[in-house]
Amino acid sequence: MDAKNPLSLLLSDVQQAYWLLRECPPEAQILIASAAERIMSSVSAMPNLVTPRLMKGILIIFMVPYTSLDIDHVNQEAKLIKYTEFYNESLNGFIDFMDDFKRFREKVFALCNFPFVLTVTTKANILKLESSVLMREKLQLAFFRALFAGVNPPYLLLTIRRDYIIEDALVQLQHKSHEDLKKQLKVKFVNEEGIDEGGVQKEFFQLAMRELIDPKYGMFTLNDESRLCWFAQSPLEDELALDEYNMVGRLIGLAIYNGIILDIHFPLALYKKLALAAESQGDLSRLDEQWDLDDLMEIDPTLAKGLRQLETFEGDVLEAYDRTFQVEYESFGQTFQHDLIPDGVNIPLTNANRTEFVKEYLKFYFTTSIAKQFNAFSEGFHLVTLGSAIQLFRPEEVEQLICGSPDLDFNALEQITQYEGGFHAKSRIIRWFWETVHAYEDKDKKRLLFFATGSDRVPIGGLGHLSFTISKNGPDSMRLPTSHTCYNTLMLCAYSSKERLQERLMTAIGNAEGFGLM
Repeated sequence: MDAKNPLSLLLSDVQQAYWLLRECPPEAQILIASAAERIMSSVSAMPNLVTPRLMKGILIIFMVPYTSLDIDHVNQEAKLIKYTEFYNESLNGFIDFMDDFKRFREKVFALCNFPFVLTVTTKANILKLESSVLMREKLQLAFFRALFAGVNPPYLLLTIRRDYIIEDALVQLQHKSHEDLKKQLKVKFVNEEGIDEGGVQKEFFQLAMRELIDPKYGMFTLNDESRLCWFAQSPLEDELALDEYNMVGRLIGLAIYNGIILDIHFPLALYKKLALAAESQGDLSRLDEQWDLDDLMEIDPTLAKGLRQLETFEGDVLEAYDRTFQVEYESFGQTFQHDLIPDGVNIPLTNANRTEFVKEYLKFYFTTSIAKQFNAFSEGFHLVTLGSAIQLFRPEEVEQLICGSPDLDFNALEQITQYEGGFHAKSRIIRWFWETVHAYEDKDKKRLLFFATGSDRVPIGGLGHLSFTISKNGPDSMRLPTSHTCYNTLMLCAYSSKERLQERLMTAIGNAEGFGLM
């Protein structure tokens, strides 16, 4: 740590404050917390006086429990500092993850009370450890109950027909309880020999989410400009469709709980809605007032620009736009009308009410038009995740947790790779391999990742945090490379030339789905 850097000195003070306050008697903690709340009440009442320096300076004060106001909340209101500025790498290095999270759950002093100083990698580690502990507890409980109360499935087992992935998943997940969903997931494809040690479930999630998110399925739309998915606007009355939205939420929750990264592309607004839904505990009225044109710009840039132009239009809005407070939208080939306000069809859009129009349109877009769809989705998601370490994550971090990192750093992957079967880092075939893959374009790097690990997504923290092995699979031959996706292991023959390696590897990764995977 740089002793001359004021911020480094501050972070050092924060570390000391954390460990000192952790051992404070409860009465001392309460006194400090009370003082901190009074300070924060004053600060939040004067947002224009909140400077980055002050924000960082009072961080120490907030290393206390039970505060109803916190520095992160004030920063979100004032929008002065990017949230990642509060990550404290040094402090994260001192944490006993499970001990701290246990103290947090027991509502005593813990660093988890201040998740804004925890890096997303630390939070992911806490979630992973929590999931592992819960899965082990469910497994032990199932075996114990089997001794006295008959058979109790120790795993959440899904038996899936490839031609009926959605139907089978819906039937089997629909009536599972929160307790069942906390069991370790195992997936079995009918008439296939694969034993699920992780690889089969990766493929299941890949196939199921691809089908459910596909605009052709009708549940979500894909914006051609942003390439992001959003809920299809619909006056939904079909209970089966609601069950399917619920299942998508459950699947995403299960993916988080089982450590599976998904290839899905939702806007940040979705993760904001999920966080707000969890905080509101069923009172979804708070969701109406959260949205602005920046949120819409991420999903539908053209629509957002149009509304922004409306707000700043210098001419006569009534004459130029000639519209009312009624909007139209399409669903399954039908056109529907919706009044943004009561009797909106008879209220013309004017210069005087255009700000209200934009506000009501955003409410319609983000809440009203997708209320049933989102509520079902959120219910399924939180059935799996509610009460878990997911509450430590910001919406931006939940997005990373689900979708992974965009950084395809194969140099980091090479540094952590282990070798088996006689291969080592200086083996000729290994040198050829890395020379080949470093020259790949991103699309082929993703194909290789999918072939070897069952997912083309990069885990939080980057490829340097992935467990990856290359193992020898016999002497030179024309056999294609294979993989054990359960263990992130790539199997290579000792090919006699670089050209043969390149040709065999490209053929294998080009036909990766369900081929050569074990």
